[in-house]
Amino acid sequence: MVTFYYESTGYYEVEFNGESAVGGLASGIYFYRLEAESFKETKRMLLIK
Repeated sequence: MVTFYYESTGYYEVEFNGESAVGGLASGIYFYRLEAESFKETKRMLLIK
């Protein structure tokens, strides 16, 4: 899920399903980035099938 719009202040949750991508995603390490105003952080996600 990629969003390029602003959300109002609050708590948000996103469900990730590696099977929903075309052909699914392979097991492995994936990186994702969180950005909010001056906060920016890159995290790792381990997907095990």
